[in-house]
Amino acid sequence: MSADYEERSRDNGPEGMEPDGIIESNWNEIVDSFDDMNLRETLLRGIYAYGFEKPSAIQQRAILPCIKGYDVIAQAQSGTGKTATFAISILQQIDIELKGSQALVLAPTRELAQQIQKVILALGDYMGASCHACIGGTNVRNEVQKLQAEAPHIVVGTPGRVFDMLNRKFLASKYFKMFVLDEADEMLSRGFKDQIYEIFQKLGTNTQVVLLSATMPPRCA
Repeated sequence: MSADYEERSRDNGPEGMEPDGIIESNWNEIVDSFDDMNLRETLLRGIYAYGFEKPSAIQQRAILPCIKGYDVIAQAQSGTGKTATFAISILQQIDIELKGSQALVLAPTRELAQQIQKVILALGDYMGASCHACIGGTNVRNEVQKLQAEAPHIVVGTPGRVFDMLNRKFLASKYFKMFVLDEADEMLSRGFKDQIYEIFQKLGTNTQVVLLSATMPPRCA
């Protein structure tokens, strides 16, 4: 279904948000308030502190099925609030007391991975959630030391470095419960298909998969 959304003020999210985009969805349940999503109190505090007042179109539709554990494919342009959509879903599902990495997010570029990390840390600030950016172009030895010192709750990274850390067993997949591919079309166009497949093979069969893409070419489906 397609829907147009009434004009809302632009103060319901961080600068650059365009929350009124048209969303294609086969999920009929719309939740138009963060308070009605049964989120942790500490996560709600982080959401409102970050600048969100009301969920954007994609957040109204995609957060709930993600939290419920469904595999989700979402087509959304940049600026619609898609990063916060999966960040909130991850933060709701992780066990803060468990000292192990429980969610893995892949992004096509170092810059996007770092941007996602900042959003996750900001939203999860009151929870005490930890998030590590596992990206190329940084010192491998330092990365290994960080991952061995204390496993972050959430890992965001680029396919090459994440695959390397998994392959060398410095990053453990044992507790991963959620696997997010952001800008999947961009990653496939950059030739990361084989690495993504190899990473996917290392995850448990019950791992939830969330795929986000601005366009949805057949090879994403």
